[in-house]
Amino acid sequence: MAEDPYAVGSGGKQAFWADSVADAIEARDPSDPIVIKGGVSPSGVPHIGHFNEIMRGYYVAEALRDRGHEVRQVFTADDKDRLRKVPRQLADLEWNVVGLGEVDAGALGRNLGKPYTDIPDPFGCCDSYGAHFTNLLKKSAELVDIDVEFVSNTELYADGEFEAVTRRVLERADRARKVLAEYQNKVDDDYVPFLPQCSECGKLTEGVTEIDLDAGEVSYVCEDVEAGDQTIEGCGHEGTATLREGKLPWRFEWPAQWEILGVDFEPFGKDHAEGSWPSGEDIAENVLDIQPPVPMVYEWFTLEGEPLSSSSGNVITVDEVLAILEPEVFTYFFVKTPRKQRDFSVEHVDQLVDEFDRFEGLYFGDLEPRDEDEQAVADRAYPMVVPDPDPDRVRIPYTFAAVLGMTDDPDLREEIARREGHIPDDAPEWAVEDALARVERARNWARRTGNAFDYELKRAELPDHDFDAATEAALDELADFVAEGHDGETIQGEIYETAKRHDVPVGDFFAAGYRLLFDDTEGPQLGTFIAKLDQEFVVKRLRREA
Repeated sequence: MAEDPYAVGSGGKQAFWADSVADAIEARDPSDPIVIKGGVSPSGVPHIGHFNEIMRGYYVAEALRDRGHEVRQVFTADDKDRLRKVPRQLADLEWNVVGLGEVDAGALGRNLGKPYTDIPDPFGCCDSYGAHFTNLLKKSAELVDIDVEFVSNTELYADGEFEAVTRRVLERADRARKVLAEYQNKVDDDYVPFLPQCSECGKLTEGVTEIDLDAGEVSYVCEDVEAGDQTIEGCGHEGTATLREGKLPWRFEWPAQWEILGVDFEPFGKDHAEGSWPSGEDIAENVLDIQPPVPMVYEWFTLEGEPLSSSSGNVITVDEVLAILEPEVFTYFFVKTPRKQRDFSVEHVDQLVDEFDRFEGLYFGDLEPRDEDEQAVADRAYPMVVPDPDPDRVRIPYTFAAVLGMTDDPDLREEIARREGHIPDDAPEWAVEDALARVERARNWARRTGNAFDYELKRAELPDHDFDAATEAALDELADFVAEGHDGETIQGEIYETAKRHDVPVGDFFAAGYRLLFDDTEGPQLGTFIAKLDQEFVVKRLRREA
């Protein structure tokens, strides 16, 4: 009996969930190489939810490698699946996301019902629609330096890898129907667990009329197919197809992959846990006579509180994430327990960076852990996140990096970071370069979100200004207060009090500060922002000194 997919990777004596999974895999005494699999249909723009499959597998693979095992991490492109609906957005190989109006959407609509690998690439750069979006998934893995072997279902069928297991399923069609009927209502006595591809229109059909296993063929009529809330029309053609000219339905194809690839472990989302996994386990054991792999359920991600969805267009790609985060910060996101749903918020991504910086600090002994588990996870997982740990590594706090991004001068950025103590005097050149690379990412974040750091700080010269005597006196007094050293909330309160003491309208006093910093009349919350700047600059600017 297979393990409970909700239990694997949780509890037990291990601090890091990937080690708990490794324990479950080793308990079966598998032969090397241990095979870890993920998979997805290349139906549209790959997003960070799809990347869950790769990263969960990666951490388990690393845990097993640390124990001396040879591990093969594979990812199946389920690219012989049919196109069921036209997505709202697509992306070219440079990650430029476009609407359907920028490609030939009509051509996609005319290919509904066909396998992804038989549909032309809307961008004309790859062999097929399926190849295009599989290539984007490959590029996602390369961007974070994860070594994954991609396997095409279409190629496995064409090479005959599925043929033996397909034949076995059809030989045991009665048994297959009985098992599947426990999970699907539409299974009747005429159901055949095979989808031939029509030789006339290229669509996958369910209209099997006869099976001839001696000849290795099925006869069919290309019938209409229900796909969600729409009907994909068949062409009515009657023909025959070999066992390579079609595919198994998903609930049979998944366990067939386990046999063909020798899969030992596979993580999957909770949608499969509540549907495909129970039937796949049953089919594996009672139709194919194989042991299903060790399973693990992971919760889905959301994006700004809403479900990630390629079809609806609510996506963020790995490329977009890496424009605002270092790869190691992004991969750290997957260190967290798979059992809890997590929201990826671009708006609050600074909080994720702060978490990572703490995680790194714990590993190098720079911080005190909240508890033993926090330290244990950092000790165990950090070398998987950053394969070559180096205590000389330097991190500039993310929001301070966003402040530095308000100036284009790289030398000034470094000067300020050093002056404020964020770059040690003895930091090696490579560490300084890596630390300052965060500035551009933080700047991209500010621009993408239009947040408090999305302003151009006028550092090079003092903006033109014309203040009355009361305002100038108030600015001088505020400068003295800032020079004493206070946090942002305290400075914010003092701005109000200083304005009142000098009988300067509060709005005008804030506008004076914005004029001196941004040559503008508005900006971020002034006190909080001032506290993030280098103190010497702020004091001079409030005193109107160039």
